[in-house]
Formats: sequence, structure tokens, C-alpha cells
Amino acid sequence: MTIAHHPGEDLLAAFAAGSLDLGQRVAIATHLVGCASCRDWVRAMEQVGGALIADTVPAALAEGALARALARLGESAPPAAPARPPREDAPGNLPRFVRAYEFGPWRRIAPRIAMRPIRLPEPGPTRVFLLKAAGGTKVIEHSHTGLEMTCVLSGAFRREGERYGPGDFDFGDGDIHHQPRIEHGDDCVSLIAIQGELRWSGLIGRLIQPFVRL
Repeated sequence: MTIAHHPGEDLLAAFAAGSLDLGQRVAIATHLVGCASCRDWVRAMEQVGGALIADTVPAALAEGALARALARLGESAPPAAPARPPREDAPGNLPRFVRAYEFGPWRRIAPRIAMRPIRLPEPGPTRVFLLKAAGGTKVIEHSHTGLEMTCVLSGAFRREGERYGPGDFDFGDGDIHHQPRIEHGDDCVSLIAIQGELRWSGLIGRLIQPFVRL
């Protein structure tokens, strides 16, 4: 699998630092499943961060901190939630931890296009879902009011002369105005992490805007 499109170094650095919200981490982690070069880059950044922490001068504990910590050792911890096995009906090229989340049912949002929500275990500003579009479909032209991360799982689409196939990562924000076209052949299935809303263009887009919420 040849991957041509990757997250920017700023996004990978934020992922390594743990500063992204869960929905964004899911999107980056999905790309990392198939991209060895980005995995190596993130691993290198984590090692740099670890070295910086190791060189930091330790701060003194507050008075009584050790005694308070020891006193709490006898307290009963809440039971841990049982780990869920990966869903058998989730795409295998998703990270294992994502396949263990709860998924909603597929629902049609436009002709030949369906979405399936992924229910994250903690609230946040980023929504995550699977999007499936039939081969040969031309998505209605649209823009975004927030960030959008797309990880292609299978199939392929084209936009602005560029091809996005399995493993590729596409990033968009409020300045992007595009109309992806799905390649003929297999369905294109992608993981989408999105903030804000989509703004559909044209007469048909304005007609369906009240009824399509991703």
C-alpha cells in the first residue's frame, strides 16, 4: 500500500504530546495503522519528549504530599470497566481500540452515501463516523465551519486533481471548499473526524441542508 498524503508535522507532534482531543487522536491513530513513516516520526517525537522530561530538574513535593498519598493507598478503587473485544463488523484496518467502541447503525444521508457513527467514550468537540460512498459517486460541493480529518480505509476518491486511496489522510478547515469524486469500482469507506458543520452548495445542497447532519 502506497500512502501519498499524511498529517502535517504539527498534527503528529500534537498527537505525540497528547494534546489532541479523543476524536482527533482516533483519526491520527487510524492513519498510523498503515503508515510506518508517520509511526516512526511519532515514536521519535515521544523519545525526544521523554529525554526532555528526564533532563528536567525535579520539583520539591508540597509539605505533607507523601503522607497524603500513603494514606490513600488503603482506599478502595472503583472497579475498572471490562474491556470490550473488537467488533467483528468494524473495518479491520481501524485501530483495535477504536473497533472496541460502540458503533451506531448505517444510515443513508444522500443518494449512494451512508454514514455510521462511532460513539466515543468521552465527550469532546470532534465527532467521528464512518462514511461509505458508492463507486462513481460525486459528492455535493460543500465547505466546512470547522476542522475535518479523513482517513481512507478502502476504495479511493479524488479532489483537486489528487487521488486519496487506502491509508491516505486528508485535512480540511473552514477555508476548504471542495467536491470529492469517488473512483469507479469499489465503495470508498473512510473514517471522518469533524468539528462544526458542513455547508452544502448549490440548489440541491440548500434543499438537503436541513435534513443532513453528520
